[in-house]
Amino acid sequence: MRNDSFLHGYRTDFDLNLDGLDRDDLESMAEAGREVVEIYRALAKTSDNLVGELIKSHETFYEWDHYPPGDVYDRETHGQYYFHAHPVEERFDDEHGHFHTFIRPRGMPPGVKPAPVAGYKAPEDPDDALSHLIAIAMDNKGLPFRLFTVNRWVTGEVWYTAQDVKTLLDYFKIDHTQPSWPVNRWITAMICLFKPQITTLLDARDAATSDWAEKHPDRDIYEDRDLEVTSYMDVSAEDQVRAVAAALLARN
Repeated sequence: MRNDSFLHGYRTDFDLNLDGLDRDDLESMAEAGREVVEIYRALAKTSDNLVGELIKSHETFYEWDHYPPGDVYDRETHGQYYFHAHPVEERFDDEHGHFHTFIRPRGMPPGVKPAPVAGYKAPEDPDDALSHLIAIAMDNKGLPFRLFTVNRWVTGEVWYTAQDVKTLLDYFKIDHTQPSWPVNRWITAMICLFKPQITTLLDARDAATSDWAEKHPDRDIYEDRDLEVTSYMDVSAEDQVRAVAAALLARN
């Protein structure tokens, strides 16, 4: 299995005491948590899971292939995601594969622009200047266990500052039924439920690339294959739901 030290990212800790969050944020997270729990409950009734939902119509699961083919794309919100898996030796320990989430420019609010970083070339189609939001690693039971960010070359994204990507989190939504209504609802809810952790990881992502640039001034940092995962954090949906409930209870 891949050793975490190979990833070069900042392993980021997060205090699950959420008392400092605004009540409105906590209530939104609580609603997202209920959505996640309800989806797990419904899938468990038929012994299904989130990963299985996306690959069940494919006889063979191929490493690197996107599931579903062509990705999931909401033409109203311009949110996008896919699931895939690297070869076993290039995965996290106990990882089956991971989701990558994005939003395209047509779904971005005014004022959000690509970051002025070295090597940036505007794509021919302006809507191809998509931003990666977060990746969600899934275990062999089809449950999330780690969130992580990646360098630009990994997904072919366009680089946006952490501050702008934080803004985009509120705009991510997959609001249709194909190829799996439960997965679409779940991945939308996960971005909201773990918003505090994702914002922390995005700051760590920018810190990692800045640190890498100082140590390797002769390289194109965003295309450097030696820097792949830029920040990562272990998570538990159950623990997050409990932490949100505790924080809301403390307000009453």
